[in-house]
Amino acid sequence: MDYVFDSIDEWLKDFFITCIMNNLSDVFNAINNRVGEIANQVGLTPSAYSPGIFNMITNLSENVIMPIAGILLTFIACYELITLVTARNNLMHFDTFVFWKWIFKTFVAVTLITNTMNMTMAVFDVAQHVVNASGGIIAGSTAIDDSALASLETSLEALDNGSLMMIFMQSFIVRIAAYILSILIFVIVNARMIEIYLMVSLAPLPFATFGNREQSMIGQNYLRSLFALGFQGFLIMICVGIYALLIQTVTFSSDIVGSLWEIIGYTTLLAFTLFKTGTVAKSILHAH
Repeated sequence: MDYVFDSIDEWLKDFFITCIMNNLSDVFNAINNRVGEIANQVGLTPSAYSPGIFNMITNLSENVIMPIAGILLTFIACYELITLVTARNNLMHFDTFVFWKWIFKTFVAVTLITNTMNMTMAVFDVAQHVVNASGGIIAGSTAIDDSALASLETSLEALDNGSLMMIFMQSFIVRIAAYILSILIFVIVNARMIEIYLMVSLAPLPFATFGNREQSMIGQNYLRSLFALGFQGFLIMICVGIYALLIQTVTFSSDIVGSLWEIIGYTTLLAFTLFKTGTVAKSILHAH
């Protein structure tokens, strides 16, 4: 009878150890795969991220929004001409130079609106260069080294089934948390690109306001918002670099579960900081 109980006890120990090791491997893979994709995704321009979506946004911007922007530009140009003519004591001091000034400003405004897509893409080309350059400077690998798992198995074999069952339950919870965090990171990084597409789709409207000093604040704020979205990728790369340095400080010891929760804590911190990068970039560039 003792032999039967010993066999069951040994089988349970092997079962718990195998499940714990599988949970730990899945945690590492889920985090490593998602974090490893961040640098590649934020370094893409809108046209490279999804050519199909970019072509759709370009067609909508040029065929749907551009005519409305043209009407807005015409209104602003007429308002600017009236303002220039009446600015000097209601035509009491008339100067023909105002017409040349109006022609030049209108020419610049028309040039801007007809090259809207080129200018918006130039912003993200600059941002892409910064992100790619920062990727070469930020040292350290974001990957969690799972080679330590081999030594963990020896430590697990020294524990009783009660302790193994508790570690198994906690490792399963950590595994679920790792999947949730990887999904959250995916949503944050890809939501930035969706926001970029939304901003680009309406680009002709704010560009049409550059013909008037007062209304040009709309266009200036729009450009600041574009630069904020572009350089948000740079801030994301900094967050990944900080995460890499923090995660390297985690050492698996006898407190296996504590080390696991420390990794989840750092990954949660990464997700939170990624979520805040957009707000930080807009506040630095004073974009509303």
